[in-house]
Amino acid sequence: MLDLSLDLLRRNPLKKILDTERRMRESTPQTARVVSIASGKGGTGKSVLSTNLAVLRAQQGERVLLVDFDAGLANDHLLLGLAPQFDLGHIVEGRVGAREALVAGPHGLKLLSGGVGRHGLANPTRRELERLFKALRPLEDEFDLILIDHGAGIGYATLAHLAASTSLLLVTSHEVTGLSDAYAVYKRGKMVNPDLQVGMVFNRVPDRESADAAWQRFRDACKRFLGNEPEHVGVVPADQAVSASVDARVPVCLHAPTSRAAHSLASVARWNRIETSRSVSPFFERAARALR
Repeated sequence: MLDLSLDLLRRNPLKKILDTERRMRESTPQTARVVSIASGKGGTGKSVLSTNLAVLRAQQGERVLLVDFDAGLANDHLLLGLAPQFDLGHIVEGRVGAREALVAGPHGLKLLSGGVGRHGLANPTRRELERLFKALRPLEDEFDLILIDHGAGIGYATLAHLAASTSLLLVTSHEVTGLSDAYAVYKRGKMVNPDLQVGMVFNRVPDRESADAAWQRFRDACKRFLGNEPEHVGVVPADQAVSASVDARVPVCLHAPTSRAAHSLASVARWNRIETSRSVSPFFERAARALR
């Protein structure tokens, strides 16, 4: 029987190669999928979207980590009703390790807070970011999905993340100012990472007509000046249920799961790029390289 098997392998070397590759894939631990979430300006409801996405994906049984990279001005912990003892600043200072800074949220998701009132975190140096990325790297082996909630605009850390990302959810309002700032983020993101897959979410929109008109303007500008366009992922309507959930410090997908906003957020959470947002090398290693 052994001689027969060896003879088959000699006559079918391709099968031997494919079997070897399969065993290598199975024996190689996979790091987490990583999705960046950003906006051009404040007030778009990006953090509301980020926290609800984290809860919705965790509800499906995924091991989810939400990193609030709005460092110094973080509020994801407030939206989740949490009170973290540590944040990104403590990790940078070497006071705690990354795992020690995690706090458990709804449905088992974990949050890494960005901290509040830390001016140094708002404009970190390259060395500080390198130290932070190195500390965060091991977390990629412990989660299925990492969502990174960036601060508004195009800061140093955001650009490094976009250079390393495979997928970006870009959150905007339907207003001209929101669209203009979102266009700036989209343009810079594609400049530092031409392969970046970008999905657009229009948030706090009064009606579908306003969202459609905003999407048309944004898409036309991208096609005309950049030669490419993002993917239209979803529209989240202005909904009083969201305001009530913020006041209650409970994500709207849990506080009012039958509301219009909750249904729309659930649709965004099913964006197919989330499933394919894993790259060959670890995310935080690529982000560190992008700093150089």
